[in-house]
Amino acid sequence: MKKIMIINGPNLNLLGKRETNIYGSLTFMEFLDTVVKKYPDVELEHFQSNIEGELIDKLQDVGFSYDGIVLNAAAYTHTSVGIGDAVKAITTPVVEVHISNTFSREEFRHQSYISPNAKGVILGFGLQSYELAIESFI
Repeated sequence: MKKIMIINGPNLNLLGKRETNIYGSLTFMEFLDTVVKKYPDVELEHFQSNIEGELIDKLQDVGFSYDGIVLNAAAYTHTSVGIGDAVKAITTPVVEVHISNTFSREEFRHQSYISPNAKGVILGFGLQSYELAIESFI
């Protein structure tokens, strides 16, 4: 059974409430429930934090023993050299995910410190971006 960790960064705990025109009306936990049922042969875990250091700690904690990490570092994608370095330092492959098409938004969102060290990048498909990333590991 594949072990995949989904790591979500700041403000993604507000999915379903925050800017629903961009992020939709489902909470992440509602979405995750459907994904867990869809992939019964995959051990899916989820971690969310608004704190950069906690995201780095989680990457280091699971980054040598899991089959894949789906990472939506949210705003930290564009600002955190530390998260980018953590992705580079671990051996578990990471797929960078974004719900929105970051290239159709503000210019600062066009930069990613994660992409150069990720297995791949999926963005702009709403919450389905997570499913596409999971599919890449199975």
